[in-house]
Amino acid sequence: QVQLVESGGGLVQPGGSLTLSCAASGSVGGFAVMGWYRQAPGKQREFVASISRSGITTYVESVKGRFTISRDSAKNTISLEMNSLKPEDTAVYYCNLKDRWIDPIDYWGQGTQVTVSS
Repeated sequence: QVQLVESGGGLVQPGGSLTLSCAASGSVGGFAVMGWYRQAPGKQREFVASISRSGITTYVESVKGRFTISRDSAKNTISLEMNSLKPEDTAVYYCNLKDRWIDPIDYWGQGTQVTVSS
């Protein structure tokens, strides 16, 4: 079993910044890819960003240039630095871990609320 512990959510004004973090513990495999998804009210959960153990990053187009994902593979922790936040970034952000390439098991954090509002 893998446990994901998130922190860093909160209320921020448009144009502001927040950094989310997620620490994985338990039986984390060597392949593990970690990332972030988000779900806004009334919307489907969407992919935001991910990073592989080798450091390959992927972002949804809407956050490119504003968000940066990083990883400490040895510690199985990731961070999401969010800059120039917009109201449309408001969502519950979920940490995600995929334990393998083929038929991965997805593990999820509890979710942390990010609200971008004046």
